[in-house]
Amino acid sequence: MNLNLLAVIINSTIRSTTPVLLAALGSAICSQVGVFNIALEGQILIGSFVAIVANYYTGNVYMAVLCGVASGAAVASLVSILQVKYKAADMVIGTSVNLLVSGLTSVLLYTILGVKGSFSSPQLKALPKLNIPVIKDIPFLGRVLEQLTFIDYLSYFLAIFMFIYLYRTVQGFHVQSIGKNEEAAGSLGIKTLKTQMIVVLVSGALCGLGGAVLSMGQGTLFSENMSSGRGYIAMASASMGQNQPVFIIASSLFFGFCQAIGVSLQNVIPSQLTLTIPYIATVAALSIFGSKKIRKKQR
Repeated sequence: MNLNLLAVIINSTIRSTTPVLLAALGSAICSQVGVFNIALEGQILIGSFVAIVANYYTGNVYMAVLCGVASGAAVASLVSILQVKYKAADMVIGTSVNLLVSGLTSVLLYTILGVKGSFSSPQLKALPKLNIPVIKDIPFLGRVLEQLTFIDYLSYFLAIFMFIYLYRTVQGFHVQSIGKNEEAAGSLGIKTLKTQMIVVLVSGALCGLGGAVLSMGQGTLFSENMSSGRGYIAMASASMGQNQPVFIIASSLFFGFCQAIGVSLQNVIPSQLTLTIPYIATVAALSIFGSKKIRKKQR
């Protein structure tokens, strides 16, 4: 294979991985406290929309990122209150939130920005790209790492930080204990409800960050339902990674690679087919992973 083509595919894989990785980390930390958060899709979508609106009106990409993060956490607060505090059904709450955000962003797109379908403007500023001085001049490696934003790098740092927090700190063991046995954790004095609610908000913030890089990373635009199932792919990634942050990096890169391959094949195969590659890969990976788990239990 041509080295330049390989570098392009790896670069595209890294950029495509970021939103999925951030949302998968959010899904994983929720699972660690026994919360099944299906509303990741809506949290990514609201983060994408609010980031673009803030970008358009303030002209400050960092403020736009913060607004995207805050909006993801705000939507997650619905899950935190209704699902965690008041014990509403997770499927009902998660699906309802996703549908609510989908409709709400479509309405606000026309109300605030005066357009339907999608919005882009010369006034929008993209996230700054980090080109490391020495590395950018190295032929292959420089091409692999070009055009990456600080959020692309930050996502891997957050995964490592989450691993250290969960598996190397007392507070992290408290978080895990809630997911394993909530009653036992409560009997030890751990504030289970408060911890679960905070974790869900953190999950929403991570999804909002993923949404911000989705709308301002590779291009600066927002289109209706632009999350395109990434929240569900992130749940699959977290499941494949066994909710362990380091493993989730690998599973998210797999889905990012599938998307990158789909994009690279658009000139060869009709785009309607290439767009399905990440979702076919999700179903296939979960089927294989699920069958292996069943066989292990039967032994």
